[in-house]
Amino acid sequence: MTINFHPESGTILLCDFTGLRAPEMVKKRPVVVISPRLRHRTGLCIVVPLSTTAPTPVLAYHHHIQLGSPLGPTWPDSDMWAKCDMLYTVSFDRLDRFHQRDHEGKRKYYTRNLNPEELKGVLQAVTAYLTY
Repeated sequence: MTINFHPESGTILLCDFTGLRAPEMVKKRPVVVISPRLRHRTGLCIVVPLSTTAPTPVLAYHHHIQLGSPLGPTWPDSDMWAKCDMLYTVSFDRLDRFHQRDHEGKRKYYTRNLNPEELKGVLQAVTAYLTY
């Protein structure tokens, strides 16, 4: 599935990076949307990939995020790292909401958002990268 709406800044979604080439992202991974909705540019947004692996070394353009609860069974850790040196502008076709199956096997979608302080930290790390 893909999304058919412009997500708000701070929304955490699943992004399918399939088709890109290493050392680019090449698999599905959580991302946080950092771009606002632009009326003249539909179908695209800027995302920062999230990882459960801490970078070595941790630099000013990495931001540690404590989600409070896991994103789902594939990402059981509630601690993640925003890799703000790997910005991507992606099509909504690559993005999906997280979901679980209910007792009838139907997908139940849910949305996760960073709190304002965490989003501020991610944006500061993006700024640190862009001015590095």
